Amino acid sequence: MNKGILTALLTIGLAQFLKIPIKKVKTNKWDWGTFFETGGMPSSHSAGVSSLATFIALKRGIPTIDFALSTVFGLIVMYDAQGIRRQSGELTIKVNELDEELERLAGQKDHHYHDQKEEKLKERLGHQPEEVIGGALFGMITGTIAHFLTKKS
Repeated sequence: MNKGILTALLTIGLAQFLKIPIKKVKTNKWDWGTFFETGGMPSSHSAGVSSLATFIALKRGIPTIDFALSTVFGLIVMYDAQGIRRQSGELTIKVNELDEELERLAGQKDHHYHDQKEEKLKERLGHQPEEVIGGALFGMITGTIAHFLTKKS
């Protein structure tokens, strides 16, 4: 398999796994489902694209078109992860609260139906800037390690 792709995919998996103990520290509960969630620290999006760009920079060189492509696409992914996706997540929070707010404004009694509702829209879609930076740094570390592990003597 392509070593660059393998590096990026393994980094994404490791970043997703790291979210579990980080969430444990924050909430004092183990939540293994965190592995399959979007958002959180570190950004696996940022980690994956940064590891690939770092691996390419070390393997092929910074002046190459490979590095240029991986860096530009990586920056777009990181911008999207913390910008557009985070904003859509914040919008989703408002949508989830809208029904309850309409009932309150109409003067209806709150029967806490919405608190028990199983199908809410997913609110955690994107990343805070520090999560993107954390993912990028993690990716640079894993990309560097992968380069040295795959380097021929």
